[in-house]
Amino acid sequence: MPSITSLSPLDGRYAGKLDALRPQFSEYGLIRRRLQVELEWLKALAAEPHFAEIPPFSQATADELDSLLASFSPQQAVEVKEIEAVTNHDVKALEYWIRKRLASNAEVTRVAEFIHFACTSEDINNLAHALMLQSSRDETMLPTLDKVVARLRELAHELADLPMMSRTHGQPATPTTLGKEMANLVHRLDRARLAIARVQLLGKINGAVGNYNAHLAAYPDFDWECFARAFVESLGLEFNPYTIQIEPHDAMAELFDAFARANLILVDLNRDVWGYISLGFFKQKLKAGEIGSSTMPHKVNPIDFENSEGNLGLANAMLRHLAEKLPASRWQRDLTDSTVLRNMGVALGYTLLGYDSLLRGLSKLEADPERLRADLEANWELLAEPVQTVMRRYGIANPYEKLKELTRGKRASREDMRLFIESLEIPATARAELLELTPWAYTGMAAKLARRI
Repeated sequence: MPSITSLSPLDGRYAGKLDALRPQFSEYGLIRRRLQVELEWLKALAAEPHFAEIPPFSQATADELDSLLASFSPQQAVEVKEIEAVTNHDVKALEYWIRKRLASNAEVTRVAEFIHFACTSEDINNLAHALMLQSSRDETMLPTLDKVVARLRELAHELADLPMMSRTHGQPATPTTLGKEMANLVHRLDRARLAIARVQLLGKINGAVGNYNAHLAAYPDFDWECFARAFVESLGLEFNPYTIQIEPHDAMAELFDAFARANLILVDLNRDVWGYISLGFFKQKLKAGEIGSSTMPHKVNPIDFENSEGNLGLANAMLRHLAEKLPASRWQRDLTDSTVLRNMGVALGYTLLGYDSLLRGLSKLEADPERLRADLEANWELLAEPVQTVMRRYGIANPYEKLKELTRGKRASREDMRLFIESLEIPATARAELLELTPWAYTGMAAKLARRI
């Protein structure tokens, strides 16, 4: 019942496909990352000799803090939410929960006021959000995208030598190979993947407006910026030395833009493959029991590619909004980013659904060599391009215009092309080579390029 009554399909129809993102972007996932930052900050303070008021923790206490994070459960997140119902402040609720949970540890209790010391909520939140994005990107999103690219690379190699007729403006055009068209997408996605992977997520822990005001009020002779840098970098993030109350989210915007660009390439792929299926270049493997239409028994619809395109479109609408909205904040802080950031998982959830559907669709594809050959066989006028180009080489006047008269807007048969070539006053060897040429052999470097990817 919870699934069937869900408002969002991500938690309803598609819930099972998104389990990998749930620990990262759910409310539980956010609270767990906040807990990680709070505990690591407390441990860092205790480990710094300058702070005499907070002596180093024993190994037993350090282990207890680590265990608290490792064992943090959704039920414990509910306990934090129950405190939040009273405080009406989510980060403060977590601070109170930590104090309560560690109340039996004397080492922690005597330094309890150093939990969340000198921090504004955004010191905790910005680091939590960055960790959520970094782990989901590296552990789930990129590995799944890599599977898509790997499958396309397989198809590029398998179909490297299989000729197909191109269509520019929807009209018959110079032949290529089916594998080369897959290779084009692999090359584009390799670059897009690199853009996603190389975004370095930023973090800060510098107080209410980014100046370490409270920090210096308590310990004026301490190098807080150096300490903050070391702490942020210990979490695997890049330190941002210049912020307002919030970390400005520019790196997040870069990441969301990078995902959106990759998604757009995949939308292009979905539409092209959908078209190739429509033309009969690809067949789809049948699945036992599956129905393509409620009234037309013969239908085998390209639903996986349609599903992928639709979900990637939804993803990009959200990713673009995240990228455009998050870097803009009124003066030193407004809350418009807070509610928007809670939808990061929704945007990446639709992205992951798009990947999943595309993988399923690509696994069903089978090329139809006979259909591809028939398409080429019906369009001998495609050879007008090489013929007029060879004519140019040997100085024949107006070669383009002569081929245009023969072929533009009409079909030229094999015999038409043979007769035209035989009439050319060019070297016999060149004429013989043109007479040997066929639409399915006129593919240039396509096979080589496909195998090289």
